[in-house]
Amino acid sequence: MFEVFGTETIIAFVTASVVLSLVPGPDNIFVMTHSALNGWRIGFYTTLGLCTGLIGHTILVAIGVSVIFQTSAIAFNGLKIIGACYLLYLAWLSLQNKELNLGGNSNDNANRSYYLTGVIMNLTNPKVALFFLVFLPQFVNTDNDNVTLQIFSLGVLFILSALCVFTSIAYLASLLEDILKKSKTVNKNLNILAALVYFALAFNLFFVTW
Repeated sequence: MFEVFGTETIIAFVTASVVLSLVPGPDNIFVMTHSALNGWRIGFYTTLGLCTGLIGHTILVAIGVSVIFQTSAIAFNGLKIIGACYLLYLAWLSLQNKELNLGGNSNDNANRSYYLTGVIMNLTNPKVALFFLVFLPQFVNTDNDNVTLQIFSLGVLFILSALCVFTSIAYLASLLEDILKKSKTVNKNLNILAALVYFALAFNLFFVTW
């Protein structure tokens, strides 16, 4: 699967992927917030959701669909609106002091809810599709004709790198959970903090150009 790439190319790509995953952005801020407020398990399932969304973007780039977002303002802005509205919905839930729950109150349903949140948040961000469209082809071996397989392979490497980085962020941020929830003053404002994060992410998605 990776034979077509040289060792230097793989090292350079993985290094770049790790660095880019560490740079503060919507995804790792999202993971960090959920982990600090709800614990490592929720952060991990949110991470799995985000990485599942990356699989979708990899497929779109491999088959050329992502070009639509680069050439069509309607498609690009339409997806941005959907993503921003979803984030505003999450902000509203936080202000109403309601848990995001798509199927009951059990741990399994909570895991599923945050997993699906990660998937939706990632897939409705056209900037991720454009990023992959620009980033992945830079490492394609032009001497090999199977470009589609190369794109898939690079996507897998990026997803694995992001999974490792985001899981580490989730664990480190979760160490704050007990500290935050022991303080009544802090605990009272946690939902407001989460809402502000969602508002900021929605603003960044819709108004900040990439």
